[in-house]
Amino acid sequence: MSNSIKHRPVHSQNLPKPAGPYSPGVIFDRLIFVAGQGAADPATGKLVGPDVESQTEQVLKNIATILEAAGSSLNHVLRCGVFLIDITEFSKMNVVYSRMFGENRPARTTVQVAALPAPGLRVEIDAIAYIP
Repeated sequence: MSNSIKHRPVHSQNLPKPAGPYSPGVIFDRLIFVAGQGAADPATGKLVGPDVESQTEQVLKNIATILEAAGSSLNHVLRCGVFLIDITEFSKMNVVYSRMFGENRPARTTVQVAALPAPGLRVEIDAIAYIP
């Protein structure tokens, strides 16, 4: 008999549309894999402020919306990947990241990248979480 566990996409009306042929999140058993999120405001589809602080907050709000649609939250994030256009903005991003995650401290990798997929985008974050 084969294993009946299958993966399924996460959908939410409250998210910006993906920029390509991918799901914003995928659930496998109790794990949620969240695709890299940018700082688009779901209501307008436009990038929020030009600074890394406002963008980090919006990115994590977008991740939280995906997680909530999957039955989870930022409190259940196990790992994040953070991609910055300018690594000198690490401390500014980190202040917002810390505030948004509260007591949860996921494992994390932070790197500087040469470019991100939207003009003006300063930060992108992906995540792995679980459904409690």
